[in-house]
Amino acid sequence: MALALSKNSNRGTVGLDLDGAFIAAVQTSADGVSRAASTELAPGVISDGEVTDVTALTDALRDFFKSNGLPKRVRLGIANQQIVVRQMEIPKIEDDKERDAAVRFQAAEAIAMPLEEVVLDHQVVGETVSPEGSARLRVVVVAARESMIARVVEAVRDAGLRPEGIDLNAFALVRTLAVPSDSTETARVFCHLGGVTNLAIAVGTSCLFTRPLSTQWDSDDDSVAAALAEEIRLSIDFYMAQPEARWVGEIVLSGPGSRRENLSEELSGLIEVPVSVAEPLGRLQAGKLPIGEDPYRHTVAAGLALGGAA
Repeated sequence: MALALSKNSNRGTVGLDLDGAFIAAVQTSADGVSRAASTELAPGVISDGEVTDVTALTDALRDFFKSNGLPKRVRLGIANQQIVVRQMEIPKIEDDKERDAAVRFQAAEAIAMPLEEVVLDHQVVGETVSPEGSARLRVVVVAARESMIARVVEAVRDAGLRPEGIDLNAFALVRTLAVPSDSTETARVFCHLGGVTNLAIAVGTSCLFTRPLSTQWDSDDDSVAAALAEEIRLSIDFYMAQPEARWVGEIVLSGPGSRRENLSEELSGLIEVPVSVAEPLGRLQAGKLPIGEDPYRHTVAAGLALGGAA
């Protein structure tokens, strides 16, 4: 699922993760990662996943892409409080335009933002049958506040780049790390510890729930694991209240913060669910990463690039 900004082919598009603490860019090929680069981002340019200084971000992106000789077509990711993700059921509708209209009509009640102020998209994730015997579709609906999207796009375009689409970081995260599921598989929690602490819950490769978390994983406070565990527990509880939710069988950590000493072990003890640290690029080959480039910075950017693969 993506919020399209262009009808051009996505071949050769760079996945661009505006993490907040850093900028990361990945280009993929059939063999895995073909190019990757990252750089630190000054504090205050992006706060809590939202662009707060458009001019500073434009300058940073212009310098970053020029110094690394990266292609100008990019696929962007977002993760902040201005995004709502909901599961809904609608009647089974084959016609795309009629289905879009039905989703928009029902979203007006499910999403606590005026629809004229958001960019809306949806993806069908399953089919069910009502007690009356009629076929219904389960859909994941994404609404992102348009003003927030506009600031990201403005900064990127002013830097001379060509945004091809916008995706949720959560979807990109799952795209990189998840594997296809079978009908009996439990859900997995993916918790990405970067400039934004972002959580996604997925069954197989379908992301069904996401929210940014407030816990700062890089804090010196000894209570980081306890605070993060509580937010993860609350997220699981919210997800489990949704229709046809699966039990959560695993928690997977990613991002630079996933290597914090003893964090996975502490979380596993607190939540009583197995916790592991993901291979940062999932199934992709990391052999072409430049020397000194941290692969844990590139999980989301890789997923964004994969979403734009032709």
